[in-house]
Amino acid sequence: MKKLLSCMLCMLLTCPAGMAEGKAPKLLYQGHGSLRIVTAEGKVIYIDPYAGEGYDLPADLILVSHGHSDHTAVDLITNRAEGCRMIWYTDALTDGEYGTFDLGFARVEAVQAGNNKNHDINVCVGWLITLSNGITVYATGDTSTTDQMADLAERNIDYAFFVCDGKFNMDMEEASACARLVNAKHSIPYHMAPGRLFDAERAALFDGPGRMIVAAGEEIELK
Repeated sequence: MKKLLSCMLCMLLTCPAGMAEGKAPKLLYQGHGSLRIVTAEGKVIYIDPYAGEGYDLPADLILVSHGHSDHTAVDLITNRAEGCRMIWYTDALTDGEYGTFDLGFARVEAVQAGNNKNHDINVCVGWLITLSNGITVYATGDTSTTDQMADLAERNIDYAFFVCDGKFNMDMEEASACARLVNAKHSIPYHMAPGRLFDAERAALFDGPGRMIVAAGEEIELK
């Protein structure tokens, strides 16, 4: 009995806050290219704020993949925790080097993003986020196929979001091919139609391994 109590106490002391309570991280797809993650510790990460709702939770981390206005509406996030970190693409990509940021509750890696249509690869990034429980989330940002995507298959990514609007970025067919390159456990289309939070008809055309359709305003558990 003493040994059991000792083990339980050890778990409570060594596990990050929130994880000891068995909470699963959650991801809210706000619409267009905007995502919000609440980690097991209760930390809040916003990715490319612009669309939808759900900006009320105090931010601990804000990620901005590039400079276009539909990814940079950081003023929507008026509630910010003490020590809130904001990482812009200019912080994440300097002199051709992609940065990695370890925040304790998450490890954030900038990865290649961009295309010849509207997004200079030198000033755009995608994000690969590893949460403290090991769950990985990849958000491509605005892009077409990159050289790095095939290498990402080695990372065994859990959730991957693929832009697929076909106007400023790759279309649904190319996005599906990229999903097969990355080969994540769950492949999810997003940023699928300019001016729309979500397009169900277009989403149904996406064909990637472990396809998951997440509608704007829908929250999923990351497990």
